[in-house]
Amino acid sequence: MSKLEAMPHASQQATHHGPPPRGMSIGQYLIHRMRQCGIDDVFGIPGDYILTFYGMLEKSPINIVGCTREDCAGFAADAYARVHGMGAVCVTYCVGGLSVCNSIAGAYAEKSPVLVISGSPGLEERVNNPLLHHKVRDFRTQIEVFEKLCVACAELNDPVVAFREIDRVLDAMARFKRPGYIEIPRDMVDVVPHISYDFHQHTPDPDTSAADEAAEEAATLLTKSQRPVVIAGVEIHRFGLQDKVVALAEQMKTPIAATLLGKSVIPEKHPLYIGLYEGAMGRAEVTKLVEESDCVLLLGAFMTDLNLGIFTANLDPAKCIYATSEQLRIRHHHYHGVGLAEFIDRLAQRKPTPPVRAIPADIRAERKPFVLNADAQLTTRRLIARLDDQLDDETIVIADIGNSLFAATELTIHAKTEFISPAYYTSMGFSVPAALGALTARPEARVIVIVGDGAFQMTGNELSTIVRRKLNPLIIVLDNEGYGTERFLHSGEWEYNNVHPWRYSKLPEIYNGGTGYEVSTEGEFETALTKAWADRSGMSLIHAHIPRLEASDALTRLAAKLSERI
Repeated sequence: MSKLEAMPHASQQATHHGPPPRGMSIGQYLIHRMRQCGIDDVFGIPGDYILTFYGMLEKSPINIVGCTREDCAGFAADAYARVHGMGAVCVTYCVGGLSVCNSIAGAYAEKSPVLVISGSPGLEERVNNPLLHHKVRDFRTQIEVFEKLCVACAELNDPVVAFREIDRVLDAMARFKRPGYIEIPRDMVDVVPHISYDFHQHTPDPDTSAADEAAEEAATLLTKSQRPVVIAGVEIHRFGLQDKVVALAEQMKTPIAATLLGKSVIPEKHPLYIGLYEGAMGRAEVTKLVEESDCVLLLGAFMTDLNLGIFTANLDPAKCIYATSEQLRIRHHHYHGVGLAEFIDRLAQRKPTPPVRAIPADIRAERKPFVLNADAQLTTRRLIARLDDQLDDETIVIADIGNSLFAATELTIHAKTEFISPAYYTSMGFSVPAALGALTARPEARVIVIVGDGAFQMTGNELSTIVRRKLNPLIIVLDNEGYGTERFLHSGEWEYNNVHPWRYSKLPEIYNGGTGYEVSTEGEFETALTKAWADRSGMSLIHAHIPRLEASDALTRLAAKLSERI
């Protein structure tokens, strides 16, 4: 058994596990620490500057998932991180690294800790500044780009500090839930530092007096309120605080909503859950309940334009308690040095006791059973309504951007954090590679992808990797012959919103695996969905024809607000 094979699997956090084994090279130490952080799989595409490290990876217990494009590898690693805790993508210099930038920008924006590992020209090759292949401008161009996209970056060009730099990046990723970047020159992979080293994890020193004062003020406001509400955001998932937030809401018996980016951080069948709060974009009854509240406890929520319904949310700061991992504001008071988990813990300890607030019947009303109209033209609304009946506790829904996302918000997610979408950064083409990442992390899950035809044509070829790895997502392509969201944002018949029609249901034949279905009516969709749901032998793709100008209610409301600015 090799030294790397003997390394124990560890948790998803960057923790202290004592000094590394003697004689470990820089590349081996990086793999050693990745495994301690719970990274069991790495996505990417090889290239000559990273081949030595790829060979080392293949000999290790870490699984390499080869992708069709670097940006797809980045999306897959992002989804893997959201499901598993931390992800990684491994690429070559510049042609690979710069291709993955968009995916990592999205991971940064939405707090998904993805480690980017890039090879680079060897230090000895750089003498006299030669024009090596893949080089752009100078040898630091790529790392300078990633310094804008990551919470921490390191170039492993000095054996004396290489181990410490690896730990610094991984520790920052674990603490801030954002991507990190490590660049390793190819002649440094096998270098063994001739110094001893012991990693000591950074432990923040919290301001306990500020935390106590903040918790006391928040508890007093909540107890004195008459109509409180809790709004949970995506950070509740990123920092593993779902159970604590649910327990706090249950303790106070207070209604709880979620933001669009935070959809499913609260199990949506919980009796206190009232739905998504999206300002004027959302359901009127939810918006009314939230905006009539005299105390709004916002936990881990990003105040983005989509989360706030294109800034139509009407939340009075004087009535808000706003806590994230980066700031804590209670009314107009700012508290510094107070962590999100620490604040929630101390607030719960004070047991605020506001009056029990009744949830209106129209919010908690049971959905009417879906009644099939077999010959009717399939629409997005009806497709989502039928799909909602199919979801269970093991289902992960991945929604691409546009009408796919806005329609999917109407789905009821059973378990916590089983809805994945880039709902803040909104990069098209996320969903199919994300299915690869989610199923690599949780192969037993039932993964459903909802993607528009325009987004699918960007990255749909990652189905090739999904077939190769014998994974079994259910892909639903909503075919309205183009970029449907843009059609609603900029009224008129514009040729630039149209895409070339594909015979999507025939793609499994091209990929040499999976089953395709083409549907236009509710009855055809019913038959295809029933067969696909029962088939776990491989990938299923349903090509769903929908009307060219049909949209979900949420998209219609969004378009009405955004079109004013376009």
